[in-house]
Amino acid sequence: MKPKVICHMTISIDGKGTGEFLNQKESVQAIETYYEINRKYKCDGFICGRVTMEGSFTYFNKVDLTSFKNKKVDRKDYVAFRSGFYAISFDRYGKVGWTSAFIKDEDDGYNNAHIIEVLTESSKDEYLLYLQSIGVSYIFAGENDIDIKVALVKLKNLFNINKLLLEGGSIINGAFINAECVDELSLVLVPITGQTSDFPLFYNCKIKEFELINIHNYNDNSIHLLYKKK
Repeated sequence: MKPKVICHMTISIDGKGTGEFLNQKESVQAIETYYEINRKYKCDGFICGRVTMEGSFTYFNKVDLTSFKNKKVDRKDYVAFRSGFYAISFDRYGKVGWTSAFIKDEDDGYNNAHIIEVLTESSKDEYLLYLQSIGVSYIFAGENDIDIKVALVKLKNLFNINKLLLEGGSIINGAFINAECVDELSLVLVPITGQTSDFPLFYNCKIKEFELINIHNYNDNSIHLLYKKK
């Protein structure tokens, strides 16, 4: 068994998932709608990739691992804390510069989430020891590349996680689609196009079919679209 995964994103009218279109005045109200829906889901946690976690929470902080050099640690899953609400970082080689075991954010949809790093066995020993020292949990899901299905089963079994929001960038979103691990799509459509440098909702995605189950119009001309996997 694995948790239910809902990919929850704000998108442009031409299907961009991240980029400069989110910084336009036309997107302000839609983004607030996105956060309101996030809070209403009351999920057990949220998933982001490394770049999103660094940009949103650690601001690309680099940690000093010097004191952990030349020390070894077994490749075993490490459960530091069970909180009931988690920030799950898919971080293949272990690079996110966390400084605390919990997210600190003004939004209740993220604040006080206990951090779980999803890693591969290629992660460095010094990074694992650093995570232990600050109380961040971590699990392994593959040797060099993350096996999403393995990761989700471990999250269910080790932390009793039953429902998650996937709020990553295009790479992790596409990987979840390709692994057939997205059960629902929750999309807040902004009435504005993206630009060439903006990133698509899904990167390198195979054809998958979804069924529309709900649609809601807002006064700012944005739309919430809810799909389930067909």
